[in-house]
Amino acid sequence: MAWKGKTQGSLLGHKIFVFLIRHLGLKIAYLVLRFVALYYLFFSLKSTKSSFHFFREILKYKYFTAWLKVYKNYYVFGQTLIDKVAIMGGIRNKFTINHDGQFHLREIAAQGKGGIFISAHIGNYEVAGHLLNEIKAKINIVMFDAEHEKIKSYFSEIYGERPVNIIPVKDDLSHIFEINKALKNQEIICIHGDRYVEGGKVITTDFLGKEALFPLGPFQLAKALKVPYSYVFAVKETDKHYHFFATPPKISNGNVEEMVREYVTEVERMVKTYPEQWFNFYNFWAKNSHS
Repeated sequence: MAWKGKTQGSLLGHKIFVFLIRHLGLKIAYLVLRFVALYYLFFSLKSTKSSFHFFREILKYKYFTAWLKVYKNYYVFGQTLIDKVAIMGGIRNKFTINHDGQFHLREIAAQGKGGIFISAHIGNYEVAGHLLNEIKAKINIVMFDAEHEKIKSYFSEIYGERPVNIIPVKDDLSHIFEINKALKNQEIICIHGDRYVEGGKVITTDFLGKEALFPLGPFQLAKALKVPYSYVFAVKETDKHYHFFATPPKISNGNVEEMVREYVTEVERMVKTYPEQWFNFYNFWAKNSHS
């Protein structure tokens, strides 16, 4: 089942949490989130089914434990969204972040070519984008146009310009020109490599012991533009602490399939360490791998 280019959460929900954070604080927002996560557990049937399949059939948790993991998955996902809202609202000093591979970021910047960070829907990279001081270059996050359009507009109204720029993916391919422009300005491009949309080129590869479908686009982009790339992830470790990971930068001299396999190995490592933070709320397993 291909992803539709749209993630969890509504504009009304974001407005409610903005109100809670501003007037009652993070702890109250997290408390309300416990009930919101319970709602999604029972009423967001497609994503719940996909998440349960992941915890039960892929990671082999016991039946009841798998349900608890699905609930925690929703809850932590909501926390990362609340954290992003809070940081955008100017209370970033309440959050801390440590770096694992920060010298790789400096290495990319020193090459003067810009760079591509290929991430995954693990933790929340956009939160890290607001917290990372190591990256002096401007950060551009590539997102699908269907994703958060009204929400992005709302945040611009109440918070103004953000330190990270969003490049929307559009059918007219205008995002390619925006990406090229950013790289010419020695800026950083962050793009996810773990979701594909209908009609996009995909590759089937082993992921956690099952065949899964990954998009080729992000890896073809890094190879074609001949700029340094790194696989990066940012995960939430406590209520107010994040951990950023980056692999040594490379410039592709091999084939795209090798890049995908490298990436999948890194994603597997992160998912095994932080299983509740893989927010891939759709089923991307190859048909012949379904249990």
